[in-house]
Amino acid sequence: MQDLSAGRWDDVRIFLSVHRHRSLGQAGARLDLDTSTVSRRLSALEEALGGRLFERTRGGLLPTHLAELVLPAAEAVEAAHARLVRDAHSVETEPEGVVRLSVAPGMADVFIAPALVRLRARHPKLRIELDTSTRVLDLTRHEADLALRSVPPEGAELIITKILTARWIVAASPAHARRLGRVASWSSLPWIDWDHDYASFGPSQWLRRHASGAEVVLRTSHVGAQLAAAASGLGVVLVPAPYLASRALAPVRFAKTLARSAAEWPSNDLWLVGHRAMREVPRVAAVWSFLLEELRPYGEARGKGREGGRAGGDARGAKSARGARASRPPRAVRSTSP
Repeated sequence: MQDLSAGRWDDVRIFLSVHRHRSLGQAGARLDLDTSTVSRRLSALEEALGGRLFERTRGGLLPTHLAELVLPAAEAVEAAHARLVRDAHSVETEPEGVVRLSVAPGMADVFIAPALVRLRARHPKLRIELDTSTRVLDLTRHEADLALRSVPPEGAELIITKILTARWIVAASPAHARRLGRVASWSSLPWIDWDHDYASFGPSQWLRRHASGAEVVLRTSHVGAQLAAAASGLGVVLVPAPYLASRALAPVRFAKTLARSAAEWPSNDLWLVGHRAMREVPRVAAVWSFLLEELRPYGEARGKGREGGRAGGDARGAKSARGARASRPPRAVRSTSP
């Protein structure tokens, strides 16, 4: 083993990325480095350590015993570097720099991406990196600064607050909803459903219980495609109430005999999650406040938050929420952040 006193943080960062992604290419993409650079720096670290860190297999790179042995120390270096960055950024006087935000694809398309123009008007020095992958990023490892989650994560290092609770409802294009009239059977409708690999998903389970045997005209797990298909008149869809306005969808009316099954429509919570150490950094705090302001009006209830021991409740219907947003002055010209 060679002298490691001159070891570089970049080499440790590359090792951790390769260990997490099990691929030189994916690690390089995450770090904005080309594959040859990742390979070269990893080889330099292996030479310094005096052994191989990964074995190449058909399934990807497999960590060796040496890699698992040095992993805790590498993660400690990462945590120390994060503290250094946090302390350096604490001198910020205004929101400036990059904030990495992790959001599910459907929410990113419908709510977050269209709102960024207002965030930029308010804080022009902010830059957003929007991750919409289905992989859940680990905020404790600083893979993202903030995240929107349907399930609150656990961890003493994390700070979370509940933004809203949204109920799912059956909807269709206004014209299609009028043609259907007052529905007497869920099974008589043409449905837009989720892919089979979402069988355990709440909306899919509701459809199996209450619309078994119904015609499924489209299966897709892409929320945007579901909304677009429903707006075109292809069929009816079970969708969270806040999404209706994005495609001018209308609730489907139903007979009183279906009231009990409608009462079983699922509901989802939305949580905003951040790392406690970064919460008061101005750029992160600005995006945190902006997301709360943007998304909370869509909810039926704010529910209880867990930020600094504060809790609050507020009931709002989707209709009144849209009215409140419509009455605001255009935020793109305001000087000042669910």
